[in-house]
Amino acid sequence: MHSMRILYVEDEAYLASAVIHLLKKADIAVDWVASGEEGLKLATKPGYDCLVLDIMLPGVSGWDILKEVRSQGLTTPILMLSALAEVDDKVRALEAGADDYLAKPFKTAELIARLKALTRRPPLQTDETLRYADLEYDLSNRLLNGTPLTAKEAELFELLIRHPEQIQPKAQLLARAWGNEAASSDNYVEVYMSYLRKKLEQLGSSATIKTIRNLGYKLTSEKDVS
Repeated sequence: MHSMRILYVEDEAYLASAVIHLLKKADIAVDWVASGEEGLKLATKPGYDCLVLDIMLPGVSGWDILKEVRSQGLTTPILMLSALAEVDDKVRALEAGADDYLAKPFKTAELIARLKALTRRPPLQTDETLRYADLEYDLSNRLLNGTPLTAKEAELFELLIRHPEQIQPKAQLLARAWGNEAASSDNYVEVYMSYLRKKLEQLGSSATIKTIRNLGYKLTSEKDVS
């Protein structure tokens, strides 16, 4: 098992050094850069298990790095940090393709827990393809009809496509994708379901993700609506 390697883009050196010290103790290797420009150069290189990006950076912001990484089709898990504990920021980060969000100030133990949840290795027998309706989902490459999914989209979608036509409770989806530390992240699932729906629409699929009020979500094929 290789130790985790992350890119950490944070312009507050004092904060960064305290966090790095604790991450190293947890056997997490850290490449730290203080500028968005440097961060952008490194973020698109392979080899990182996760990118931790501060939103408020001088020059090139965390948003810019996030958008660039996702526009290149890279699915490296990304955790955004922001001193603004604004729900808007949280949703905006997720909508831009981040996998998780942590408000400052945070406890490093919380950051480590989130990183572990984001980088959990899928089991190795994942070179299988799941099929439903007109969809083909390649587990090992996280490709849905050839379109890449981010780590979180993949975890949520896999549950849905493994059990089509069955309601997946919201709590179960949340626990699967964010672990137990995500009790506060209730709207995360909704945000991700809206991305997955967009992807299904872009693929012109007959399958759709239905919200079952107060219960959860299910992947269903509209043709079944009697």
